[in-house]
Amino acid sequence: MSKTKLLFDLIMYVNSKRHFTAQDVAHEFGVSIRTAHRYLMEISELGVPVYTEQGRNGGYRTLNNRVLPPVSFDENEALAIFFAFRSLRHYDSLPFDADIDSASRKLFALLPADVKPKIKRLEHVLSFWNPKRSVKAPYLKELIEAAVGRRIVCMTYRSKSGARTRNAVPIGVYANDGLWYMPACDVDKGNVRLFRVDRIQSLQISDETYEVHTGLMEWLENYTVSSPVRLVVELTEEGMRQCQSYPWCDPVPLGKGLGNRAAGKIDTVIDRGDVGYTAAFFAGLGKEAKVLEPQEVIDLIRAHAETLLHQYSQV
Repeated sequence: MSKTKLLFDLIMYVNSKRHFTAQDVAHEFGVSIRTAHRYLMEISELGVPVYTEQGRNGGYRTLNNRVLPPVSFDENEALAIFFAFRSLRHYDSLPFDADIDSASRKLFALLPADVKPKIKRLEHVLSFWNPKRSVKAPYLKELIEAAVGRRIVCMTYRSKSGARTRNAVPIGVYANDGLWYMPACDVDKGNVRLFRVDRIQSLQISDETYEVHTGLMEWLENYTVSSPVRLVVELTEEGMRQCQSYPWCDPVPLGKGLGNRAAGKIDTVIDRGDVGYTAAFFAGLGKEAKVLEPQEVIDLIRAHAETLLHQYSQV
């Protein structure tokens, strides 16, 4: 075995261990203990985070942030990974303390010289944009670990009605429109609820587990409304254009059906808990949308308009 291949295999061996001795390495690779020590020093100089422990039960230990062994990518794979990294740069909060800029720099440094100018040009014409949010989501890593272990978390959650303590089992977390969300099984109520991660004010993970018979992707693909309310909205052409940016709106074009306006329509079902959000959304569209039902949404839009009218009548 060549020395290069041996060092490569040694890096993989070290990454699979937490604690080992030079004797272990010598036995694994068929070298002397002295040679094992020398090779371990060499991979340490290459950046593999190993350190020695003194004493009777001493040896070597790896840090939590272990370095992965070299991996070969072709040009298209490298481009895909580089821009996957860049797509996350607009999130202030990421799980596992991911350093996107550092990872991007390392990958860029390893690219062939003739590919680097292409990357620089692509950065000026390609972006995976998400709105920059000022809110932090500090518990992402803990929530992911709790979801993996199906462990119950006790959290203080801030909603419109105030801060409350909830016991829940996270199903997972996902990002949407620059924010992080967590579907979780509410242990006390026995149903699945959706939480905004940035609204979690404190979090404790218990040792108690609770079996949830669904995964994140299954939940996302089969999300069902627990308290259905029919939503019917008439849209102008501009209203349709704006609604098409939001998948839940799903407008249907109807042609020139509303006087001089190019008409469209939304006829769908929303959850009763989303009535307030829905009213605020369509109130923001102004004259480009007219809600026909439910009455709760209409009443909220009217109240919103009256509040604005009163506020600006004092100016």
